[in-house]
Amino acid sequence: MDQSQNASAGIGGSNGTTRQQSNDGSVDESKEKLNQVINSIQKTLGLLHQLNLTVSSFTPASQLHLLQRLNALVVELDSMAKLSEKCNIQVPMEVLNLIDDGKNPDEFTRDVLNGCIARNQVTKGKTDAFKGMRKHMMEELEQTFPDEVDSYREMRATSAAETKRMAQSQSVLPNGDAKVKSEL
Repeated sequence: MDQSQNASAGIGGSNGTTRQQSNDGSVDESKEKLNQVINSIQKTLGLLHQLNLTVSSFTPASQLHLLQRLNALVVELDSMAKLSEKCNIQVPMEVLNLIDDGKNPDEFTRDVLNGCIARNQVTKGKTDAFKGMRKHMMEELEQTFPDEVDSYREMRATSAAETKRMAQSQSVLPNGDAKVKSEL
């Protein structure tokens, strides 16, 4: 197969690879390997399209051309298999099943996101319910035990202030993370 056939099939490039560079100028190996697999897939799809055209207009005179394209497809599939061994990508079985069923794999992403949103809403509802219960309990306790509630609020305020003061003195953020000093 010559370069003009590659160009007409929408595939090409000198060696089928593209290099991705990260911010520090180094080549990102995993992205490069993934791009090589993607390029191989695109080349395979182009070869399959060409093979389909050859088969659909097959004549005994085009048998050699058909064999050449079949051999090119086998070589590219072998190359793709070797390239894919270098990539460590995990695809959920649900995505593969959707593709096998002829559906769009984006449906899986949409369903996962909708499930996360639903679980988030349930969790937020529980959190709001606990906040409401705490508020109601504090109101009831304040009516029944006003001195103890005042004492409790003072202890909480003192404890919160102490925690904040310690966090600031130890360069720790309120969420427990340590501050990172930038070196210039």
